[in-house]
Amino acid sequence: MGTWTEDVFAETELVSGNLRLRAFDAGDVEDVRLGCSDEETQRWLPLPRPYDAEVARSWCTDLSHHLRTSGEGIQWAITDRETGRLLGATGLNRTDWRGLVSEVGYWVAPWARRRGVAVGATRAVAGWLLGERGFERLELQAATGNHASQAVAERAGFVREGVLRNAGHVHEGRVDTVLYSLIPSDGVVLPKVEARTITD
Repeated sequence: MGTWTEDVFAETELVSGNLRLRAFDAGDVEDVRLGCSDEETQRWLPLPRPYDAEVARSWCTDLSHHLRTSGEGIQWAITDRETGRLLGATGLNRTDWRGLVSEVGYWVAPWARRRGVAVGATRAVAGWLLGERGFERLELQAATGNHASQAVAERAGFVREGVLRNAGHVHEGRVDTVLYSLIPSDGVVLPKVEARTITD
């Protein structure tokens, strides 16, 4: 672990508890449109306005996959393991392959909030990245005003490091962000994740 010659994550599905994290596809377009048009999601993420069906289709069938193949990271649709319903999204961004560092982000659809979805998905991604993939650091940033996202980070076991001034942007302008991190030596017990690599 920890020595990787490639700089692209293979398409990988993760299963943890009642969540299944998989690649986006055309069947997700309407739920992604609804989730990303939500007022609270739009408040904290600089997503397109309006977030129409064409923007959602581009994300589900092209952009989310390109972010993986470009080496930026990997994007997942968070779904209910039993019903398959889309609950939100999570992904790794700004991946530093030499330093073995990446950053996790997420959003949760309004119909899935207050059910621990973001915490469960974040912990699953952390368990896979720091465990199976041997990465040394996982970061998470949340706007200082986004108390719900900060609560997710803390419940997932991340350590608050400090405030990064003017480090983020939302529709209303620049914002300070709180930086959190998780490293293997933190000793956080992460869930056992079933990981399956998807091959063409």
